[in-house]
Amino acid sequence: MFIDLPEKRYYGIGEVAKAFDVNTSLIRFWEKEFDALKPKKNAKGNRKFTPEDINNLKLIYHLVKERGFTLDGAKTHLKEEKQKTLSNFDIISKLEGIRNQLTKIKEQL
Repeated sequence: MFIDLPEKRYYGIGEVAKAFDVNTSLIRFWEKEFDALKPKKNAKGNRKFTPEDINNLKLIYHLVKERGFTLDGAKTHLKEEKQKTLSNFDIISKLEGIRNQLTKIKEQL
């Protein structure tokens, strides 16, 4: 899944949910379940996600939604084989980015 977010320091939960095409409640649930997600909260309690949080969300989304892992399975997979998963995920995301760019070029022709 290719996520197209502008380059910013912090992202609101609404724009993150829109980019991933999920409900905000799912992102809040994943925040409670996975220790890797630590968004900043302001005085009102609004969550602000950093680019590092977005990368962790991409990995969690890939494991749970695309590969069909359960939440417990995704947690153990991240703990045991994080480096292998990250390298495979990086390759997949780069290839999807290249495919996205090629389709944009194809549409322009």
